Amino acid sequence: MAHLLIIEDEAVIRSALRRLLTRNGYRVAEAESLEEAREGHRFADYDLIIADLRLPGEPGTGVIPLASEVPVIIMTSYASVRSAVEAMREGAVDYIAKPFDHDELLLTVDKVLKDHRLQRQNAALKADIQRDYPVSGIIGECQAMQAVFQRIHKVAPTDTSVLILGESGTGKELVARAVHEHSQRKDGPLIAVNCAAIPETLIEAELFGHEKGAFTGAVGARAGLVESADGGTLFLDEIGELPLQAQGRLLRVLQEGEIRRVGASRERQVDVRLLAATHRDLQALVDEGSFREDLYFRIHVMEIRLPPLREREGDIPILARVLLEKTCQRLNRPQLQLAEEAIEAISNYHWPGNVREMENTIERAVILCEGDTITADQLTLPRTRPRDSAPTARPGNGGGGARPDLSLEDYFREYVLANQDHMTETALAKGLGISRKALWEKRQRLGIPRPRK
Repeated sequence: MAHLLIIEDEAVIRSALRRLLTRNGYRVAEAESLEEAREGHRFADYDLIIADLRLPGEPGTGVIPLASEVPVIIMTSYASVRSAVEAMREGAVDYIAKPFDHDELLLTVDKVLKDHRLQRQNAALKADIQRDYPVSGIIGECQAMQAVFQRIHKVAPTDTSVLILGESGTGKELVARAVHEHSQRKDGPLIAVNCAAIPETLIEAELFGHEKGAFTGAVGARAGLVESADGGTLFLDEIGELPLQAQGRLLRVLQEGEIRRVGASRERQVDVRLLAATHRDLQALVDEGSFREDLYFRIHVMEIRLPPLREREGDIPILARVLLEKTCQRLNRPQLQLAEEAIEAISNYHWPGNVREMENTIERAVILCEGDTITADQLTLPRTRPRDSAPTARPGNGGGGARPDLSLEDYFREYVLANQDHMTETALAKGLGISRKALWEKRQRLGIPRPRK
């Protein structure tokens, strides 16, 4: 039962308010003036304060700074826009014009109490999340993830370039967003670009923009993604897929703080912080000549390395339950739970696709589940491969040779990785029995970029 305090100098109005609110289930206390309210009541004990604007001595708005987080509704007999605006400007959550309509007053009180209750719940939830997962809700209690959190907190307030390393599906973009949100640029834009998803012929125009007529189809001038990140953060995912010419342009952005649009004759100044991510060995790319050494040194100032899910033993069941809760909310399903056998299957699986694969597995199980508990069978995980052992063989060139313990996504990943260096995309698609478009879309979803020729 909500506890309300009424501060009103007219006894008739005060009595009418008390009766109305009491009949509707509220506990009500009274005071004739702000002085009496201050001396006889502890404002923090109340859920809502209703105060008249014109009181003997101090005005009703004087209770607002004293009430701290308790919401205050101001009553005014003048019903003027000016008095209402002034009350709201001083911190009142709403106002009521006298003579007031009973239904309107009850609706206002109910709305203010509900809004305040929701704000407190959100604040408590945010505090819980910040305590348990101190970096933007990223889940991780194991030692490796705690080291990631510490590195984020140290590097985020600086303008230093950060290289985020980790296998596909480990959450590299989440880390980039966390660095941005804890930086001095948090009010600026965060522009995320997947370098592997943009065709090589278009990537320079996409990143750096172009002028009208710079190439066929350039019917007008266009700002690039680097310009769009001006004053904020640019996140280049899969930076190892960036062509050499685009690497040179990016190096100039980092060294000189300027870009030149494709087809332009002059530079433009930009102020961006670069965050980059990759699952590839950039040093090996430097050694083979497909990645610029000077750019590598420029972006590899601070490194954050994300552990694969199979190395986060204590986090796996926790993460599964959190993903299940979020998936049920997103799919508008009643909250489900994981059976013990399902938890065991999740804990014993190797998770080659990391968190992204777990998220897809949970979503599939939620769709298949007909009761209130997800079983191991509904997860459709292979049970013959222990979690601490990696795949030991890969399919050959043809469509046969698939091991019975592989899921379809595992088989796709292993088939593509085993054959993409010596087969065309058309041949890969034919071997998998899918179209080239489906092959491209599955590459993007699973984070398997095409190899550099």
